[in-house]
Amino acid sequence: MLNIFIGGDFNGHIGSAAGGYGEVHGGFGLGDRNGGGTSLLDFAKAFELVIVNSTFPKREEHLVTFQSSTVKNHIDYILLRRCDRGLCKDCKVIPGDTLATQHRLLVIDIGIMMKRKKRYARGRPRI
Repeated sequence: MLNIFIGGDFNGHIGSAAGGYGEVHGGFGLGDRNGGGTSLLDFAKAFELVIVNSTFPKREEHLVTFQSSTVKNHIDYILLRRCDRGLCKDCKVIPGDTLATQHRLLVIDIGIMMKRKKRYARGRPRI
């Protein structure tokens, strides 16, 4: 089974409330929704994705992905398939580290179980 992770600066504000997007938006966001955020939510809904940033309750400093001298925004998101939601253990912003000049590092913790291959004995069988 293939796992899909989409992450990036989508420049949309999904807002703090899920509204009509309960299956996509976890209910934990920042600020008000704008047109770009609605487009992102519609995209996620159409392709059965979930916005991981919004599924965990965090303090404001762990939600803000873009900060300049005047504004604090939540515009960087990680999306994954709705059926893989259980893989995600946590998603947060690292406040002290900056990835670019004004963007902060967004980190997702995932738990993926790897199937172990059965090792076969080589050579003659033992008794």
